[in-house]
Amino acid sequence: MTWNGDEYQARFDRIAAEGGDIHGEAALLRSFEPTTVLDAGCGTGRVAIELARHGIAVVGVDVDASMIETARRLAPEIRWYRHDLVGLDLGQSFDVVVMAGNVPLFTPPGTEPALVAGVAGHVRSGGRLVAGFSLDRGYTPDDYDAHCRAAGLTLEARYATWSRAPYTDGDYAVSVHRRF
Repeated sequence: MTWNGDEYQARFDRIAAEGGDIHGEAALLRSFEPTTVLDAGCGTGRVAIELARHGIAVVGVDVDASMIETARRLAPEIRWYRHDLVGLDLGQSFDVVVMAGNVPLFTPPGTEPALVAGVAGHVRSGGRLVAGFSLDRGYTPDDYDAHCRAAGLTLEARYATWSRAPYTDGDYAVSVHRRF
């Protein structure tokens, strides 16, 4: 699938202009008080840019050239990388790694364990991997938890929304895994 980064960003710009909250992911991440965040599957940088606005050192990675071009134009001061998350190795670790926007659902079927391993390898000791995605496309919380366990992470919390509504077996989950 190819994207048009400017069109994708325009959707969020419209939501914000109409008074909608487009920063729920960043608010949850900020509650962990990170100093560094890897936005894995960053798209046009919406989450990363908001985190940077609050003084958090952020790095963004996305495989789509158009998304990264838009992110670089919107925030040239942030380090943006065009790279597949499968096999990702930036040579550094972060307090929080986030996969917002259904990132695991955009990876080719069967590569989910490698995707999780690639991003989890960037979670520092005591740090967290936070991911939110729809559960109606065949990738279950049990599957994701198993991939996180294989990558050395333990489930800390699961929510139904980025605003921490309780998870009760719905069609969307935000999972927080931690490296101890």
